[in-house]
Amino acid sequence: MKHPPRLAELIEALRALPGVGPKSAQRMAFHLLQDGRSGAQRLAQTLEAALESVTRCRRCRMFAEQELCAICASGQREPALLCVVESPADVVAIEQSGGYRGRYFVLMGHLSPLDGVGPEQLGMRELEAILDEGVVRELILATNPTVEGEATAHFLAELAMRRGLAASRIAHGVPIGGEIEYVDGGTLARALSGRQSV
Repeated sequence: MKHPPRLAELIEALRALPGVGPKSAQRMAFHLLQDGRSGAQRLAQTLEAALESVTRCRRCRMFAEQELCAICASGQREPALLCVVESPADVVAIEQSGGYRGRYFVLMGHLSPLDGVGPEQLGMRELEAILDEGVVRELILATNPTVEGEATAHFLAELAMRRGLAASRIAHGVPIGGEIEYVDGGTLARALSGRQSV
């Protein structure tokens, strides 16, 4: 069945969301137009307001409404520790763990030459400027354990090494509460090679 043009446009726009396929987008569009018109109006207004006021922190590139995000503006953070992550969602996950009190730098992606993503697209000039200030002592590499994430971590480690800074990689391995028999071989191999003394 062919949808009216505006409905088809709405369905296609909803497909831009991660994990939303054609059926889910159609279901969302139908709900918003059938039963959720007041919610749809609020969603549209909130989205428009966010697009106008949410930018990136000038220091770490995290989402912010001010020149500096709350983390960079805080005097309670450890400025000698800088954790480099791929996305704002990674910052949220690390912050929710409650185990880190340093600052961040958000790459907004990872190195991917096939997709045209090089160091300049990841804000390396800004990162190098932060490192050249002489405050950071350790670069914590918290990129994803993918081929691209590992290549990005390697590139960043070399950047730190050239400046005489310590670089560390977050550990990857068996999750807490997980059972070894259900862990994939690559994760288990990494957990074994990264074992620590007790």
